[in-house]
Amino acid sequence: MGENLAPACIATTVATTGIEQAEAGSSGATAASSAFDDGGETAATTRQTVSEEFFSLLWGERIKHDVFRRWLQGFAFSDFEPSALVQRDGGPCCVIAPVQAYLLKILLMESPEHGFNELTADKCKTLLIQAVCQILMKCKTGVYRIVTLEEETDTGSTSAPLPDRNVDESAEQAGGSGCALQQEHEGKEPAHPGVDMHDAALIDPSVIERTQSKWTSEAFHERIRFREHKHIDDVHKFYVQNFHVLTDECGVLLLLYTVLQTKGLEHILSEMSDPNESLIHDTYGCGSQALINLMLTGRAVPHYRNRKLKGINQQSDIGFITVMEQLQYCTVGFFYKNPKNPVWVMGSDTHLTVLFSHEKRLVSPETPGEVARRVFRQFDPDGSNFIPSAVLQDVLCALELVSEPEYVELMRSRLDPENLGIILLNAFMNEFFPDEKKSTPDTFDLLHYNGIPNSNYGGMVQYSKGQAVLLESDVRMCNPSDPMLTCLQTKWPNIEVNWSGNRTPSLN
Repeated sequence: MGENLAPACIATTVATTGIEQAEAGSSGATAASSAFDDGGETAATTRQTVSEEFFSLLWGERIKHDVFRRWLQGFAFSDFEPSALVQRDGGPCCVIAPVQAYLLKILLMESPEHGFNELTADKCKTLLIQAVCQILMKCKTGVYRIVTLEEETDTGSTSAPLPDRNVDESAEQAGGSGCALQQEHEGKEPAHPGVDMHDAALIDPSVIERTQSKWTSEAFHERIRFREHKHIDDVHKFYVQNFHVLTDECGVLLLLYTVLQTKGLEHILSEMSDPNESLIHDTYGCGSQALINLMLTGRAVPHYRNRKLKGINQQSDIGFITVMEQLQYCTVGFFYKNPKNPVWVMGSDTHLTVLFSHEKRLVSPETPGEVARRVFRQFDPDGSNFIPSAVLQDVLCALELVSEPEYVELMRSRLDPENLGIILLNAFMNEFFPDEKKSTPDTFDLLHYNGIPNSNYGGMVQYSKGQAVLLESDVRMCNPSDPMLTCLQTKWPNIEVNWSGNRTPSLN
């Protein structure tokens, strides 16, 4: 009940793009001219549909009605923060949060801090389209393949809701409202893997009655059309002239499909480690880490680490940090923690939010001393600020310092005079980098975005502001009751933040 196998309109053969030409007579003509005004390059809107392979990659074998319903929302801005997107339900944060991150990246480059509240609706519209285009540019492997829905005709014949023959319209009673990360576990599982307990409490289909949408998965897939453009300028022009494609009820889904079609099925499968794992959890509706990475970097790799093939292989425009690292479920690599712009998507075990700052020095190149601290900590996985003296030679080699055995033994005796078998971080830094300089300031502003209204004070989606301080001590103060601080410490181990109104923003 409440779920369907691949809808009847799904094609039964696959192409490397993941789309198929519809059979003549199945839904009308096999091709239709554009229903949109491009004002430039002419792009045919072809009557095609997604293949079974593409459908399975995204949704698994079936779509639960409740999962599909939670993805039915367009991009909309908050009434209380002009540039902040609102997320209605749990699930689509793996699309909404990356779009918000790119939007903020563009905004930080253009506007001073005091200009955030002065943004007009037209400016925010422009920022959203620019963010979408930047994401698509990273995903392009051939042409930009824009996914739209067939427009109504004068008679309304193509727009009438099509019956979903296999979907039970009643919402699933047992499912949570998932927005969790697909974590890179190391032999450990969270207590409730994949379940968005926070959203489940807020949005329980057995308690809240939602206005029934005309859209079912069957109707959505019947109406899908594809437009191809070679140049990003034409994509930008299309969204400017057809902004409703992003803001209508299926806007988030249409962008997701556009990203995946622009990337191409073959390329996505080649980057994933397990092609049998769906990009959206078939029970909870949350996005996998491969989907999050695709939205942020253009590569559908499954890991956070710096890996040549299956991880983040270069410095990204947008960063990523997660509370799950502090809980030792995963390790986030240097490229993700140190992006080109002071914007990070933040992952809890249930949701994705965005952290950003006006302080551009947060992404300054590392000083030699900061490189040394980072390398030292790679040999100190517990964050104890010391390493076994036996690995000193490995640390020196990694830093390209003198590592001849005789020299290493001399340094070991100096750094561990009591022969305790450990070398402290401070002793190491004082010996090799006595005049250490910092690229990061001691104090800086932080702002946090959470798109779910009920996760914001007073139900108003607004940026939370805080003043961060980097303490002199290297001792990490763990506070399991403060997930925000726990997550921030994976990037800045000695950070403290005073949030406005003494209200720590929620990661869930």
